[in-house]
Amino acid sequence: MASTEPWLLENGNVRCLTMEIKHVHVRTAHNMPSSSSSSSSSSSSSPLRKKSDLTLVSKVRRGLLRNILVNLQEVLLGTKLAILFLAIPFAVAAECKNFGRPWVFALSLLGLTPLAERVSFLTEQIAFYTGPTVGGLLNATCGNATELIISIFALIHQKVDVVKYSLLGSILSNLLLVLGTSLFCGGIANLGKEQKFDRKQVDVNVLLLLLGLLCHVLPLMLRYAGNASELTGTETLALSRASCIVMLIAYISYLVFQLCSHRTLFEASQDDEGDSDMVSDESAVIGSWSAFVWLVLMTGVIALLSEYVVGTIEAASDSWGLSVSFISVILLPIVGNAAEHAGAVIFAFKNKLDISLGVALGSATQISMFVIPLSIIVAWITGINMNLDFNLLETSCLALSIIVTAFTLQDGTSHYLKGLVLLLCYLVIGACFFIFRTPNNHADSVNISFRSSNERIMRV
Repeated sequence: MASTEPWLLENGNVRCLTMEIKHVHVRTAHNMPSSSSSSSSSSSSSPLRKKSDLTLVSKVRRGLLRNILVNLQEVLLGTKLAILFLAIPFAVAAECKNFGRPWVFALSLLGLTPLAERVSFLTEQIAFYTGPTVGGLLNATCGNATELIISIFALIHQKVDVVKYSLLGSILSNLLLVLGTSLFCGGIANLGKEQKFDRKQVDVNVLLLLLGLLCHVLPLMLRYAGNASELTGTETLALSRASCIVMLIAYISYLVFQLCSHRTLFEASQDDEGDSDMVSDESAVIGSWSAFVWLVLMTGVIALLSEYVVGTIEAASDSWGLSVSFISVILLPIVGNAAEHAGAVIFAFKNKLDISLGVALGSATQISMFVIPLSIIVAWITGINMNLDFNLLETSCLALSIIVTAFTLQDGTSHYLKGLVLLLCYLVIGACFFIFRTPNNHADSVNISFRSSNERIMRV
């Protein structure tokens, strides 16, 4: 029987952690069954985390200098994505020297990839000191920090379309690309085994995704149900803001459901394959204050690069010949979430679908039920009219993706064909947004209807 440690909560999902996945950096739903590896302690590390060799650092006699070097090595060099940190100074230099806006965009995207992974690592380090409740809530808050910061800066620049497209792309990417790749690779790697997963967490996440979909569909239907000439936008905006409050209440209830009232329903179950009790002993590798300072610094750099991304996305679109919708829906989520995507696939290879499902569904749920309504409320506070009407094409893609995912996971088993179907769905949606080059048509039609309505009122 695998020994369990206090649970953490990421993406709003909670589960008992075995030593094996204590340092999984991906934003996984830590509420899935898992078991310890039967072999060695090497499996205890994160798929993208690199074990640091502190031999040279330990020879430094000065305690303060040694602690600084340990922090630098653990935080900056403790990931297999460390090479991408070099993109950050190049992005800053390109911005300062006006080298080229598309270059600034590309370098900023590359720089955001390791930062997102390190933020998750740092929140886990803080959780060792704060306990499960505070650490879990911190992980839930920072789970999709990159997407939230990009959305805030896009709102500051009055780019509501970019916010909607990027958040929609994050949901589609997690439901179709991440989950599809995980199921496909896991099925290919485990052809001789029947892959199963616990449906309890899947059902809860799908239920919340359907609630979020309802909140997206109603403003759209309201626009089509009424007389377009009488549309003022006030009704849709009011409904969207009320729906966002409902979504946040549902998300908070979801946290309470898993953290308190029904925690026993989601405690880790044990594999029936006779796992060994030999597990590695994991502990914090940096101090609590050091982790907090690094977290603040990383968040600041993410904010800087996010501003670069938002400010240069149109230039990149014109230079590369790609629409803003395609860049926001497809490229931003793929590059920004590359670390967690890789982690989900690696665990699927190891036939640990519960963890892979936690990555995909947990992140999609948090984006849908927390990041999107929070972005609209922030826009409301700042006087920006952003609603839940994501237009017909975007809402249809979201609805069909959720429905396909729900049917794929309904029986609690998996094989490579299910993953292939999800990947093909994502490919078709990507092709659709590749040729969709009029992201502002909806806003223009609404403005035209506003003007026509006002003209009629003036004539009367």
